[in-house]
Amino acid sequence: MNDKYERQMKKGLLDLLVLKLLELEPKYGYQLISELKEKSNGIFLLKEGTLYPILYRLEEEGLVASQWSEANGKRPPRKYYVITKAGEGTLVQLKQIWLQMQQAAARIMEE
Repeated sequence: MNDKYERQMKKGLLDLLVLKLLELEPKYGYQLISELKEKSNGIFLLKEGTLYPILYRLEEEGLVASQWSEANGKRPPRKYYVITKAGEGTLVQLKQIWLQMQQAAARIMEE
């Protein structure tokens, strides 16, 4: 039963976290997966089948854009994602919502 609740809580944060990582610089999918894992100390272990639908949806909503890189030597072309102006505005809103929810939950948990 823990897995179910953990998945639900993580699902609500993934848009925020992906946008935040893309705010710093364009990234490709595997890079996002690796950074989420590393920066969360293994809490956010995503599979490609979880990340790519999020990226496609964010792109459909105009919050991120994608572009293919050129092949470089043995490295194949990669699809990079970059946050858009609309995505930057949404990120600001999501951060505010997250902080409000975090503070409210902390107050409730302290009781």
